Amino acid sequence: MRESWRWFGPNDPVSLEEIRQTGATDIVSALHDIPIGEAWPRERIAEHKTLIEAGNVPGSQLHWTVVESIPVHDDIKLRAEGHEAYVDAWIKSMRNLAAEGIKTICYNFMPVIDWTRTDLRFQLPNGAFALRFDQDRFAAFDLFILCRDKAERDYNEAEIARARSVFASMGEDEIEALTQTIIAGLPGKMTDAYSLEDFRAALARYADIDHEMLRGNLIAFLERVLPVAEELDVRLAIHPDDPPWDMFGLPRVICTADDLDKLFEKAPSACNGITLCVGTYGSRPDNDLPQMALDFRERIHFAHLRGVTRDPAEPRTFYEASHLDSDIDMVRVIKNLLANEQANQREIFIRPDHGHLMMGDVNTASNPGYSAIGRMKGLAEIRGVIRAMEAGA
Repeated sequence: MRESWRWFGPNDPVSLEEIRQTGATDIVSALHDIPIGEAWPRERIAEHKTLIEAGNVPGSQLHWTVVESIPVHDDIKLRAEGHEAYVDAWIKSMRNLAAEGIKTICYNFMPVIDWTRTDLRFQLPNGAFALRFDQDRFAAFDLFILCRDKAERDYNEAEIARARSVFASMGEDEIEALTQTIIAGLPGKMTDAYSLEDFRAALARYADIDHEMLRGNLIAFLERVLPVAEELDVRLAIHPDDPPWDMFGLPRVICTADDLDKLFEKAPSACNGITLCVGTYGSRPDNDLPQMALDFRERIHFAHLRGVTRDPAEPRTFYEASHLDSDIDMVRVIKNLLANEQANQREIFIRPDHGHLMMGDVNTASNPGYSAIGRMKGLAEIRGVIRAMEAGA
């Protein structure tokens, strides 16, 4: 497996020099400063690649090999009038990346919002901090802060009562923090930041879009993009919706193994693949991650390795657990990914996805989920499993 590490560019608190010390060899990155919908110029891609590789010496090499991510404009997801120009720009970015030798591209098709959490510093019994999604806090935001039109239709009486109780206990600072966490976005987001008013307007654009329409719009996008990916030998790796269920009345269409079967039935190109985000898919108890690792063996171009622990009383509430200690059998997932590599005769890019905020990082600046020590701990654990399996232990 190719051990990779996500880097957000020169402003990332975790430097390239520190990443080299982890033993990772591949960088997962993007041009985050380019507005959504604009093509990435080849010269900017080349500059970013040169920056990553500038400190390479024998025995310590970093290479930009995976893009996470080229944003997909909401007009594409809506197939709005004029959306073709955004598709053309996306294809141009892909061409320019391929020209610089970067041929694995992660992307997602989540409408309006990107990955979402409600708590950025959920303290664990050992004192470290994890990211958490709390369904009741989310419902409190939806029902009583955003005051989304007809939101009550998405909740039963008990859920509304719990959300009302949570909201009643929140002070102004907590309300503001929750609002910003949800609508301003988290690291690596591929959607815009919103005010509450703008967020309501963005949601309203999807009022007439259901699951089949959104899935159809994804297929229409891929029908334009995949022939070029085949020409360039680029592997596209769609990331699941995170969390993997409908939110804010929005349809989400990459949540389960069944969703992936529908995707590949309509777009069978070998370049059409997935990012196996173990933690995201694992947020649903009906997703069997070790089995998915086998079933989609030829489609897995990239893997995010992390685990989650779900609340038994409310399965939609979860926190991001240690990489090897969660509701997901990570050892079996890794075993099956290694078997896939042998069967397909190609390596899979993996990265430790997120990490606990711990030790010396607790009081230093870091992107939520992307501190150095927690991710290095995860990488070390994953590496240990891989080495043991490769040795036949």
